[in-house]
Amino acid sequence: MNNKNIRFPFLHAMPLLCASLFASHTVQAASLPAAKEGDWVAPEFTFHDGKKLNDLKLHYVTLGNPQNPAILYLHGTYRPGSDVLSKDFGGELFGPGQPLDASKYYIISTDGIGMGQSTKPSDGLRAAFAQYNYEDMVQAQYRLVTEGLGVKHLRLVIGNSMGGMQTWMWGENWPQMMDALVPMASQPTEMSSRNWMMRRLLVESIKQDPAWNNGNYTAQPPSLRLANAMFSTATSGGTLAYQASAPTRALADKRVDERLNAPQTADANDFIYQWQSSADFNAAPGLSKIQAPVLAINAADDERNPPETGTLQTSLKQIKNARLLLIPASADTRGHGTTGNARFYASELAAFMKETEKKR
Repeated sequence: MNNKNIRFPFLHAMPLLCASLFASHTVQAASLPAAKEGDWVAPEFTFHDGKKLNDLKLHYVTLGNPQNPAILYLHGTYRPGSDVLSKDFGGELFGPGQPLDASKYYIISTDGIGMGQSTKPSDGLRAAFAQYNYEDMVQAQYRLVTEGLGVKHLRLVIGNSMGGMQTWMWGENWPQMMDALVPMASQPTEMSSRNWMMRRLLVESIKQDPAWNNGNYTAQPPSLRLANAMFSTATSGGTLAYQASAPTRALADKRVDERLNAPQTADANDFIYQWQSSADFNAAPGLSKIQAPVLAINAADDERNPPETGTLQTSLKQIKNARLLLIPASADTRGHGTTGNARFYASELAAFMKETEKKR
């Protein structure tokens, strides 16, 4: 299984720029049990379009005793599963007496297909890699949990951003497998509007760069850095927060320079696949299949899922036990990145866990 202890937590949950930018912010959390990481390999994996891949590797991180009730965390696009260990997320939820106390639960977080240390285009196939989508990612997660880790029931599935969208899918695909669902920074409706328009522009910015060369580049295309900085600024960060941190042109220029000069560790093909994987997402038609209670958590200043549309509120009416926690916008929230900081909803999550407790 190749498990090993790892240090944690590090990485901020807000999805800006490169993973290496976050690695320098190491925070010790001695009160939490030691995290373990490992790899599980599916001998053969069939994608939604029928293509097959041998030896699909899924990397994962766990906390706690495998004999305890299991909680599955699903990460956001372009992020590794180790985001679960961040000070702002795990540090607020997994400690003694906290809502998802790791001495009481078995926490599982996996790198999705194409991300982190799981199998991805840059491992060798590059642009010949299968065009995976969220359906493929969720099926791979299910196989890891059930075949790889031997977990047959989940106390909770909780996900952020992309992981939030996949949380809806988990509830629809295996409605009896979990006691509760917490999709965050997401909505189950078809990928559309500004959310998809910005993703499409992000991908096109790289593909239309001659240096991309249909995925056969010898150096990372320059457009990758600029497109990433543009997308993250436009779709995450929060209006009031940006006004507070960059109230002058000089400070705004400083923020831009910091992002453009940050170390670039992403791979362009991986990046394109990651954002394209959301293209056909639409969990809305299957909402009535969900049986587990749902606590949806979104931020009022979420640039990708603006509450003014009312689409999420309408969707929740199709689920027999569902409610929305909408975090008010402030200078402390970070738009789409707000849910990476669990202090905004820890008390409500604790109450939800008590409500959904089942006697076994």
